[in-house]
Amino acid sequence: MAIQVECACGRTLRLKNEIAGERIRCPDCGGTIDVPVIAAQADTLFDRDRFLLRQRVMSISQIYDVRDDHDQSVLFVKRPTALWWGILGILAGVLVFFLIFLGGLAILQMLKIDGGGQDVDTALVGVLVLGLTLLSMLATIATVVAIIPRRHVFFYRDPGQKDSVLEIHQDSKLMPFRPRYTLVCPQRGPIATFSKNILYSLFRKRWWCHDLEGNAICTAYEDSIILSLLRRLFGPAFGLLRTNYVIVRGSSADGDRLGEFNRKLTLFDRYVLDLSADPTRSLDRRIALAMGVLLDTGDGR
Repeated sequence: MAIQVECACGRTLRLKNEIAGERIRCPDCGGTIDVPVIAAQADTLFDRDRFLLRQRVMSISQIYDVRDDHDQSVLFVKRPTALWWGILGILAGVLVFFLIFLGGLAILQMLKIDGGGQDVDTALVGVLVLGLTLLSMLATIATVVAIIPRRHVFFYRDPGQKDSVLEIHQDSKLMPFRPRYTLVCPQRGPIATFSKNILYSLFRKRWWCHDLEGNAICTAYEDSIILSLLRRLFGPAFGLLRTNYVIVRGSSADGDRLGEFNRKLTLFDRYVLDLSADPTRSLDRRIALAMGVLLDTGDGR
């Protein structure tokens, strides 16, 4: 991938990677240009500008094969579904609901029968039953959340799942308005955080990435507000309104474009993470790939 630089005179040059870090002269004005250095990646697995993601079908967990431009396998990504824990949580939640609700009704019935020889006011009974229902529902939700484990994402070197090179941790089980995830390198610790605003995403999906100090690294948002609204009304329309994202630097949509995350027009889930707009690799490819996976799994695409 060529490095693109611009001279003060306005001339744009496309240079070979081999001269990264050197100083050259502009062929038009003769001025000097410092060629930026290509950032070294922490692992050669991420040392590339394009990643092809293929989600496996007929699988309970969300599983992706990550490949390069030559269709060679690079990484294996898995987000376990924890199916049996989910079933157990739902069953336990239903049990808790009926225990609290039926137990409360029994107590209300006792109060009605033994309430000093007089029936309890009907309106009061209705309010108590409504409150009992809400209490039972809250207890059910709390039970389900307590039992179902958080859904982390794991990046492995091979399908054998023996060597985890990267992980995305779901920070909290219950994330009603602003889901938050932490990108972790098993050998070096946390790298960055990801988050999105649920209410904002009702109109146009957007994810933010920050470093550990809270500084904005990059933002990914749906490519078009018009297409975003059409998707809300008509869904993917058999792939014709497939969701694509633009990745820019910083926290604003006006930042420098770094890449794109696009779904290919196929029957199955196929995605292309293209970071060609960032030839110097100023954006850590681990962060970019993790963002791409979250754009699919985190938005339920």
